[in-house]
Amino acid sequence: MTQRIALVAGGTGDLGQSICLELARAGARVAVGYAHARESADALAKELGGIALAVRAEEDPALAFREIGDRLGGLDILVNAVGINLEDSALSMRGEDWQQVLDVDLGFAFRLTQAAMPYMITKKYGRIVHLSSVAGRVGGRGQINYAAAKAGLERMTRVFALEVGRKGVTINCVAPGVIISAMSRRIRENHGKELLEHIACRRFGTPEEVARAVAFLASDAASYINGVVLPVDGGMSL
Repeated sequence: MTQRIALVAGGTGDLGQSICLELARAGARVAVGYAHARESADALAKELGGIALAVRAEEDPALAFREIGDRLGGLDILVNAVGINLEDSALSMRGEDWQQVLDVDLGFAFRLTQAAMPYMITKKYGRIVHLSSVAGRVGGRGQINYAAAKAGLERMTRVFALEVGRKGVTINCVAPGVIISAMSRRIRENHGKELLEHIACRRFGTPEEVARAVAFLASDAASYINGVVLPVDGGMSL
């Protein structure tokens, strides 16, 4: 991955930071994409010798890609670690909460992927990895919006992969299970024992384990892997 240029959208979250570190260790020049946590992004980018870049779901991602082109010279790898989860029961879910999760977790993923294409197709090389979730496969109470968005993300990935694989671009998903992170804290604290009964490995995963899977799919070692969803869930989806 030496000298490859990578953008990690959502690079200041628990998973995003681990992914940035793993890509940098593999030799990539990393742009840490942030929505609001600029200080964290600046600090991480300085540590990695990369740049911090505003990548917000409400803005046109083409602006961020143009800045990467100007400052780093192009784009080889896109990792989409952007995601939100607004929980409620299916019968009580507010329309705005449904729409916001769909817009961020699925709509923005589509816009990111589409905006990256001109840079990757031009050089006939590209790696795109989206973070999905075990929820996209098995669902979960209170997560109808999140599960629908992640299921859609996985199907979207397959169509993009089918259409652009011949142009030298691969697009895949990593689907984490319950990972030790801020996003999963509530469910681990309230339902941890029950959840562990459904995980074959009988433990929760770590951000580093997800990051290693992402880095593999973003590397040349995965050049013939396209359109797959790789579960990193300890066997939760079995």
